[in-house]
Amino acid sequence: MKKNLLFVLMLVSIAAGAQTTLNNYKVVLLPEKFDFQKSPNQYGLNLIAKSFLESKGFTVYYDNQELPKELAGDRCNALKVEVTDRKAIFTTNLTLFLKDCQGNIVFKGKEGKSREKEYNTAYVEAMNATLNSLNDVAYAYNGTPPVSARQTAATTTALPAATVAATPPANPPTPAVSTAATSASGTLYAQATANGYQLIDTKPQIVFTILKTSAPEIFLAEKGSIHGIVFKKEGDWVFEYYQEGKLLAEKLSIKF
Repeated sequence: MKKNLLFVLMLVSIAAGAQTTLNNYKVVLLPEKFDFQKSPNQYGLNLIAKSFLESKGFTVYYDNQELPKELAGDRCNALKVEVTDRKAIFTTNLTLFLKDCQGNIVFKGKEGKSREKEYNTAYVEAMNATLNSLNDVAYAYNGTPPVSARQTAATTTALPAATVAATPPANPPTPAVSTAATSASGTLYAQATANGYQLIDTKPQIVFTILKTSAPEIFLAEKGSIHGIVFKKEGDWVFEYYQEGKLLAEKLSIKF
């Protein structure tokens, strides 16, 4: 009887030690194009996801950009973001997944649904809904690397010195899609519209049109023919957008 009890306690202890939670991860890798999208950042979804995850305290990298050495050497220290699109006739349905390097699901969001007919509005609404599932989780990075990363480190440490020396260096990471940061000149003044704001300079002329999303500090943005997203980052308003395949960022001074 005592032996059986001891065996059960050992199994519970092993299971508890092997458990990896969201709090073991600080970094997430985000694709510039989800499987259901026809082009990078279609409908602004990837930038919305990036801004939201950063607001929750994660460090976010696009999965094709150059990564820090400690992460490039072991991607098991990061979670991978996936969003699926469940096809339906009258609704747009998106679900957020955060997976470890072995494909295990660490977090699955509630399915975000929208009945809007316009794709741009529907996808943004559904994306915000599934992202907001993270608000139900008390996320706080605990400083402990995930189990899979610790196992990788242990395996590397266990290799004989000669074997380690003979191991060829890892291939250098794919060059980043460069992000240029510039600052907009002058203050822009926000005028309320039915769905958001017009940002006007001192001439006066309309410089930006920004539309509300379900996240209070994230807006879809248009600047002439350029489409992107305006969001709050470390106390500053930032406009991010793509131009000739590059992700660009522009700091804004906005008076609401």
